[in-house]
Amino acid sequence: MGPGGIATIIAAISLLVIALALGYAVIRVGKLVDQAGAAITDLTAEVTPLLEEVTLTVELINGPLQSINKVTKTVEGLTTKISDTTEGFLDKNKMAMNAAGALLAVSKLKKDSGAKKKKKSKQNAPDEEFE
Repeated sequence: MGPGGIATIIAAISLLVIALALGYAVIRVGKLVDQAGAAITDLTAEVTPLLEEVTLTVELINGPLQSINKVTKTVEGLTTKISDTTEGFLDKNKMAMNAAGALLAVSKLKKDSGAKKKKKSKQNAPDEEFE
């Protein structure tokens, strides 16, 4: 056996070690992929019922919200009609406009006199001393 035979044996052993290392790495990567697949399966099994519950909750909330939307639109329409009717009535009837102005003036005077009474009662109230 010459130097070429020894080099061949060393090369063969090196290739065997490399092949074993690659085989071990492939086996480990295969196990990692299996574990990742199992984790994804578990996650899917846990998330699916949660998503179904969220979907059901959103559907249950949307029902009353649609009803509220209809009521709001109806109230908006009613308010618009009342506002238009009131404006038309006040524009056509000058006496009604004058009466509304008088009522506003009286209510403002009443409000002002109530505020003055409160100020007087606070000023005339005796001071209490705590011992």
